[in-house]
Amino acid sequence: MPQTSSRRLRIVLFAIALAVLAVDQLTKFIAVQTLEGRERIPVIGELAGFTFYRNPGAALGMGESTTWLFALIAIGVFIAILVLSRRLGSRAWTAGLGLLLGGLTGNLVDRLFRPPGFFHGAVVDFIDLYFFVCNVADIAISAAAVTIVLTTLRNISVDGTAAGDDKSPRGDHDTPTEEARAQP
Repeated sequence: MPQTSSRRLRIVLFAIALAVLAVDQLTKFIAVQTLEGRERIPVIGELAGFTFYRNPGAALGMGESTTWLFALIAIGVFIAILVLSRRLGSRAWTAGLGLLLGGLTGNLVDRLFRPPGFFHGAVVDFIDLYFFVCNVADIAISAAAVTIVLTTLRNISVDGTAAGDDKSPRGDHDTPTEEARAQP
């Protein structure tokens, strides 16, 4: 994989992550300003609406007393994505990792800087989907999971080759390898 293509994919990954982070934090700011202390606002009856919730735990409020652990896990995943980004050769992996990086960073910002305190902050959730309340970061993380699972099922590695075969381009990367260009 040419260096410029990998660099371009890293730029796209960070652009996706930054966009997710910006939208997540902006919508959380709006939620804090307009929804905190108010009754649920129905949009589609009981099925969907807006409500304000400060979630000190993980999904569905689990693990409320271990907020610091979720922050450490997020930092570990953040570092892993930075390391993986050096090998990027797949647009699908770029999108998935960009969504994941943006989503986990959005919730990490809450855990680090929102009340009740550093490493113990509660994540702002406000999108009420009947069974659970979430935020833009959670939606990005879910979309990342689907993208990464589908890409893995398609047998595409982070570098854009078929999983387990460093010489088999899958057509998911920006530029062909030297071998692929040499073929008639």
